[in-house]
Amino acid sequence: LTFSYLHLGFSRPVVGFSDFDVSLNLNQDDVTASKLMVSIDPASIDSGVEKFDDHLKSDDFFDIATYSDISFSATGIEMTGENTMTITGDLTMKGITKPISLDATVNKAANHPMRKTPTIGISASGKLMRSDWDLGRYAPNVGDEVTLNIQVELIKS
Repeated sequence: LTFSYLHLGFSRPVVGFSDFDVSLNLNQDDVTASKLMVSIDPASIDSGVEKFDDHLKSDDFFDIATYSDISFSATGIEMTGENTMTITGDLTMKGITKPISLDATVNKAANHPMRKTPTIGISASGKLMRSDWDLGRYAPNVGDEVTLNIQVELIKS
C-alpha cells in the first residue's frame, strides 16, 4: 500500500504503510456482491526517512496519537472488463469519511503454488485530494493530489 504526491514540483516521493489488514469475502458467483474491508495502522507509515516519518505521524498530518486507524469499506464493485473493475467505497482518515473510487485488476486467482491455498492477486490505483481528510498541510507547494497504488496477494484463511 503506497501513495505518491508531487513535492515542490521536483519529484514524486513514494510513501507506504507496512501494517494493514485486508478482509475480502469473495462471492465467486457474483463478484459485485463481494465484501471488502481494509484497516491500516497509520503508525506504520514508511517514507524511508525516520525524521520525516515522525513528522507524518504528528498532528501536522496523520495525528496517530488521536487517530489510530485508517479504514476503507467497499460500497460497490462494478465489473468494467473480464478482470477489471471499479471499486467504490468509504475511506476514513482522521475521523473524516469520504467516498473514493479505485480502478482494480485481478492479476490471477488460483491455488498458491507453494501453499496450495486459494489466492487472488489484485492491483488497484486511485487518486484523492489529501486536503479532503485534513491532510493538506503545505499545499499547494506540496501537491494536494495523491496517487494510491495497491498491490496485494490475498490468501484464503
